[in-house]
Amino acid sequence: MSHFDLLLRQCQLLQSSNVCELVDVAIHSGEIVEIAPHLDATAELELEIQARLVSPPFVESHIHLDSALTAGEPRWNQSGTLFEGIEIWRERKQNLSLEDVKQRAIETLKQQAMQGVLFVRSHADVSEASLTALKALLEVREAVKDWITLQVVAFPQDGIYGGAKNDALMEEAMKLGADVVGGIPHYELTREDGVRSVHRIFELAQKYDRLIDIHCDEIDDDQSRFLEVVAACAIRSEMGSRVTASHTTAFGSYNNAYALKLLGFLKRTQLNFIANPLINITLQGRTDTYPKRRGVTRVKELWQQGMNVSLGHDCVQDPWYSLGTGNMLDVASMAIHVCQMTGRDEMNACFDMVTWNGAKTLNLNEYGVEVGKPANLIVLDAIDRYDAIRRRATVQSVISQGKLLAQTEPPKTKWRGS
Repeated sequence: MSHFDLLLRQCQLLQSSNVCELVDVAIHSGEIVEIAPHLDATAELELEIQARLVSPPFVESHIHLDSALTAGEPRWNQSGTLFEGIEIWRERKQNLSLEDVKQRAIETLKQQAMQGVLFVRSHADVSEASLTALKALLEVREAVKDWITLQVVAFPQDGIYGGAKNDALMEEAMKLGADVVGGIPHYELTREDGVRSVHRIFELAQKYDRLIDIHCDEIDDDQSRFLEVVAACAIRSEMGSRVTASHTTAFGSYNNAYALKLLGFLKRTQLNFIANPLINITLQGRTDTYPKRRGVTRVKELWQQGMNVSLGHDCVQDPWYSLGTGNMLDVASMAIHVCQMTGRDEMNACFDMVTWNGAKTLNLNEYGVEVGKPANLIVLDAIDRYDAIRRRATVQSVISQGKLLAQTEPPKTKWRGS
């Protein structure tokens, strides 16, 4: 009889193909070693899953940990706009310290991990000469590596060409070890600077062999068209699968003739897309009267075209969004509503956007509940994707790198009425 470190009995194992099967999962030395309908084995720890849903962990594709948990500091965003948020953050980041950023980032990561998130991509503002936010998140990446995987994006919040030293700071960020090259072309001083910044991002990524994740066209302006520049660079460089366009909210405002032409180009790129429905339904359309735009990119259309689309929180209690708990099921649910993806296949796709699709965006090669892969998985108090999203199912158990990281009991209600 085999003996393992951890044994999960009677799991409703979710596969990327939408198929669920009832199996036992055996874990040893941090790895999934056996999956079968019934394992004649023992373990140091056995968990009776009782046919609840077992899934790969959630993936947070887009968050800003350096600004997390700062809502109201130094003041609240009264207009609710992106640009007031940037101004508030410009004030707040003058007082950043390594310990300040690290404490808030780790607290947020713990909050996420307890809700089943084990892979996170965070942007770090590199517009300040001290590079405090970046240095702090690089230290956090190392501090949490035994229980969560963190990717750090060098993000020039004020633009690569928005200050005399910003370009040099981006290069320094690469040398310090940032995983991903970021950008914000629509916030550069001119369109020409925006185009130049996209070319510079690709140049840095090729020079340092890094991934790319660009804040792209996060604005209601239907003339903000940097996505086409990103697409062109991806096609010419053949780097598309390593490139992510985040937000692309202007895509929702483009006229259909242009949008359809662009979709044709995008199909050639293998680009990844990240939508952040909680924040963009809140920030965008602020200057509209009625009808008000939804403020989210064309998620359904990109998905229908076979593009890889994932979802992120973007913000958790910061100058742009004072709400948020880190629960990826909240994000998936908002995407279903805002993007009108209420068909059964569409709702399943929104679950995949916070799991498998996110893993593809982050270029994770060892993701999934399969024999031979690292033992990262979650147990949800649900029977399938639909049930998990509809009820925001409790993540009962979180297993990270073969170890039980967190457990949460679902709430119980006793009916006292007649």
